[in-house]
Amino acid sequence: MNLAIGSDHAGFNLKEAIRLYFERREHYFVDCGTFDPFERVDYPDYAKKVCETVLSGEASFGILVCGTGIGMSIAANKFAGIRAALAYFPDMAKLARAHNNANIIALGGRVMGEELAIWCVESFINTDFDGGRHQLRVEKLDRLAK
Repeated sequence: MNLAIGSDHAGFNLKEAIRLYFERREHYFVDCGTFDPFERVDYPDYAKKVCETVLSGEASFGILVCGTGIGMSIAANKFAGIRAALAYFPDMAKLARAHNNANIIALGGRVMGEELAIWCVESFINTDFDGGRHQLRVEKLDRLAK
């Protein structure tokens, strides 16, 4: 599975932990940065890079990390075709995929530990979209983005 990952400086350490964990499990990553935890950067720039990578098809899913995940999720949802979900718990991540067909998960580097974040990403990437009654809702979301 191909994954795109990006963070600002506040999410850098969690981004690195997630990337290393999944690389060891032979997932391919497009690391969209940031690459320096000490240089202050703006989260919308990294959300844009991850969204473009997902929209191009180079990655199946995206992972965004900032201090809380809120800014990244807001920025990512500005892109047509992106459905980003903030997830602090594995059930949130699972339902974001199953019910909303989310293609990006947003996490908070200042509010969650590595183990919880990895558990959320595993739930996210290992859950399929349920379709059915949820498909009509996702189509409505997509129309709002146009």
